[in-house]
Amino acid sequence: MTVTLYGDKDLPADDRPTVQVTAVQWPVEETEPVNRQRGGKWAFLTGGKKSFPPGGKWSFPPGGGRMRRAWLLLATGVTTVVLASTVGIGVFAYGGDVPRGTTVLGTDLGGQSQAAAVEKLHAAVEQQAAMLSAPLPVVVGQHTAELVPTEVGLRVDVEATVRAAMQVEAHVFERLAGSRAVPPVATVDVEKLDAALVEVLGDQGREMTMPGITWSGLTPKATHPKPSLELNPEQSAQAVREGWLSGDPVTVPLVETYPVTTAEEVDRLVTELAKPAVAAPVTLTTDQGSVSIPPEAIAKSLLFTADEAGTLSAKVDVKRLRSALGDDLAKVEVTPKNARMTLTDGKPKIIDSQNGKELDADGLGEALLAVLPQADDRRVSGTLETKKPELTTEKLAGLGIKEKVSTFTTQFSGGLSSPRSQNIITAAKDVDNTLVLPGETFSLNKHTGERNYAKGYQDAPVILNGKLVPGVGGGVSQFTTTLFNATYYAGLEDVEHKPHSYYFSRYPAVIESTIFYPDLDFKFRNNTEYGLLIDTSYTSNKITVSIWSTKVWDKVKTEYGPRSNITKPKTVYLEPGPDCIAANGSDGFSQNAYRVFYKNGKEAKREKFSWRYSAEPRFICGPKPS
Repeated sequence: MTVTLYGDKDLPADDRPTVQVTAVQWPVEETEPVNRQRGGKWAFLTGGKKSFPPGGKWSFPPGGGRMRRAWLLLATGVTTVVLASTVGIGVFAYGGDVPRGTTVLGTDLGGQSQAAAVEKLHAAVEQQAAMLSAPLPVVVGQHTAELVPTEVGLRVDVEATVRAAMQVEAHVFERLAGSRAVPPVATVDVEKLDAALVEVLGDQGREMTMPGITWSGLTPKATHPKPSLELNPEQSAQAVREGWLSGDPVTVPLVETYPVTTAEEVDRLVTELAKPAVAAPVTLTTDQGSVSIPPEAIAKSLLFTADEAGTLSAKVDVKRLRSALGDDLAKVEVTPKNARMTLTDGKPKIIDSQNGKELDADGLGEALLAVLPQADDRRVSGTLETKKPELTTEKLAGLGIKEKVSTFTTQFSGGLSSPRSQNIITAAKDVDNTLVLPGETFSLNKHTGERNYAKGYQDAPVILNGKLVPGVGGGVSQFTTTLFNATYYAGLEDVEHKPHSYYFSRYPAVIESTIFYPDLDFKFRNNTEYGLLIDTSYTSNKITVSIWSTKVWDKVKTEYGPRSNITKPKTVYLEPGPDCIAANGSDGFSQNAYRVFYKNGKEAKREKFSWRYSAEPRFICGPKPS
């Protein structure tokens, strides 16, 4: 038998002694030297191989073969005893996955297997739950507070702690006699911890002051950067994990973060770019002519912005530049024109779109920024690119505007010369030939804007605070009602409308609408896949609105429910004068109207409209009879 015991210097990587045993077959008979002489030396057969003793001779005690056997057995026995003791010590010292003498939270895990150590440490953590859940004092800047570990996800990671204990380095004799305490591995919910610490921080923190340059007229004003003072979630978590069970308050670090651009660099940008930029105009040349860009336009379009890291950069905002130059760009640019549609001989006709010419925004901004630091030769070349209109002839032709799908007419009195009639016609002219694309929402207030004297509207009666008074644009509600009904019978989506407070017999009950800028509006949405054209026309006593598109419904009609809750008007006497408008009064009532849609000869759906009219008083301009 061959036995090999590794010394310390030959230990493998896992630091455990290794015993290698080579098995041999012991003979029953005596082992005798084989009488084979080779060059005057004897060979002794061992394990099937020849080995020769030093000097070529084997030395045996006196007594022949029996004594020789006894000597061999004695030598083997001594070796076995020594090896057994050494191996036994190694096995004991290296027993289990956790080195002997290892404790965690005062619990001895030494000599345990990994699974047993995990189970034992879990039990220890449960036994010490009160201690582990005790409030943790923290210091954040000048503020102190206590955190509840469970509320921020602070806990002992048992499995990770056992793995850490298993990796402790200890040699054989240190394992026999030494001891070591392994700190528990802690985990924490970084987001919850950060939220709790932000409350403790309070107003001690400060946001980063970003570098910047702004304009006061033609004077650049520098803003110097300042660092932020704030918590770093990962660093906070590390500090809390490491200091949790130390017995001392945990100091959470505050971090200063400086913007990338320094104060000196801001001042350099002011000196080298901002001030020279507005020192003189820049000439913009194109193949259609030249435009002078004055310093005022440069100041309005030269922007200095900082990113999240505080890197300050400059750029020319071409949109702002265009706005600042105003009509001057018309000298070199051509505005594109959308395709339009009119009715000619009772049929829709397309007026072709026209391409325009517009300056290349990206190229112009970069070129202008390059010459702004220069004192001389302040000239840039602009490239004019073809600009297509939003609505081309091809797009309009594909919108399916081919037939009249609805029309509605209301009557008015007073002829074309009355202020009220003029207001109706002015609104009708503004809306005539309006295109509403698929999915778009039309707003009458947005389309006309404020209806005032400058736009040709005049004073006429309006309902204000329950009575008729003169107001600019009075009568437009009649056009609104006519437009509402045209879209209603075209089956379009009603978005916003409000009937009058009082019922007027010139309108259909319930399905009518008032309007008042800017609070009351009329809106509808083109909820079809086709475009639509609004056509308006008038006579001396009628206003008509028609919708041209492609029919979606066979027909749309109204079914009325009965009137109910009828109330009678009262008589009101008003102070006579130019602002007093008399009225005959009307009954108040409630009523439902149902919009019914038909498709393929059958009712497809219906919508309910309801309204409650107040009784309009009978207004008399004069004193009440005694």
